[in-house]
Amino acid sequence: MHPANSLRDDAAIPFETPEEKVAALNNRYRHHSATDVMQGALRDAGRIALVSSFGAESVVLLHMAAVVDKSTPVLFIDTEMLFTETLEYQQEVTERLGLRNVRVIRAADIAEKDPYGALRFSDTDACCALRKTIPLQRALDGYDGWITGRKRFQSSTRAALDFFEVEDGTGRIKVNPLAHWAPEDVRAYMDENRLPRHPLVAQGYPSIGCWPCTSKVEEGEDPRSGRWRDSQKDECGIHFVDGKAVRGPL
Repeated sequence: MHPANSLRDDAAIPFETPEEKVAALNNRYRHHSATDVMQGALRDAGRIALVSSFGAESVVLLHMAAVVDKSTPVLFIDTEMLFTETLEYQQEVTERLGLRNVRVIRAADIAEKDPYGALRFSDTDACCALRKTIPLQRALDGYDGWITGRKRFQSSTRAALDFFEVEDGTGRIKVNPLAHWAPEDVRAYMDENRLPRHPLVAQGYPSIGCWPCTSKVEEGEDPRSGRWRDSQKDECGIHFVDGKAVRGPL
């Protein structure tokens, strides 16, 4: 299913660096669709996992992966502070799409480092690191790369986002199949494929994280304004530049 260097049809020549491989992948898939990029990532980019929060738009990538290979590794980080609706939605989507390799990841040291769940009051970054960022990085050990739902429209720093990139600090390949999609593309895909919606979206939660740090969004507000409201934080920190967590929507 994942032959090494299969994107090179003329010879099985190994790539010297991740940057070489990413350049070749971007060159090959530059004018292809998101579904082609998903298929290419799972076939040509090595051992790849799809990281999913099972949030408001997650079902799009999950469906694409299921169409290509239902045994694609899916990493779901259970912070132990997720909405009950998210946990139920994760089970529903997994069953509906027939995903056979969903791995629920939890931090092993929450009881030791945050026994009363109070860390979020004093240091939200530390809480995210404990419950999500560090467990994810550990879960990605052994993988050559991972698939994300990042898109160009989400911020000015992503205006030139490629389908494939090298993750700073780790050398892993990050795959962004929806890089060129607009919000209406996401909605259209979900409608066309009759995909189930996260139940909290209809209740006013267009961006969904842990329940203590997620609030409803009023009409006219930015979709992510309900995440860590009234603070400068807008990201849990799972994306890295120079080995450091960076802000910005997932």
